[in-house]
Amino acid sequence: MSKGVLHHLELYVSDLDRTVEFWGWLLEALGYKPFQKWEKGRSWKLDETYIVFVQTEERFLDIPYHRCRVGLNHLAFHGESRAQIDDLTVRLENRGINVLYKDQHPYAGGNMHYAVYFEDPDRIKVEVVAPKD
Repeated sequence: MSKGVLHHLELYVSDLDRTVEFWGWLLEALGYKPFQKWEKGRSWKLDETYIVFVQTEERFLDIPYHRCRVGLNHLAFHGESRAQIDDLTVRLENRGINVLYKDQHPYAGGNMHYAVYFEDPDRIKVEVVAPKD
């Protein structure tokens, strides 16, 4: 195991079922496998890193998440190729998921940055980046 590699990430979500539907197919397309499942949460694992989603308690749902507030701005994942980014883009659109920065897609991060940007059900921004040629 590499020192400093992310062990896990835990995100509290407003609707676990909707989150599982959104993240399940995406993480599995990126190579993650289902890892843990319990009444209030789910996780997916890739190698030694896992991502956990937990249902937020009702009493904490009054203030919705926004990436421009203090806290997490977005999650960025390595993709395997430009073809995978193109395929994910089509799959996102087929699922009715809004691709961000469409007028600049797939170079919204610059001419040397081939990626797709979108939001999860709680509006957490997600980015999948192709390796450089």
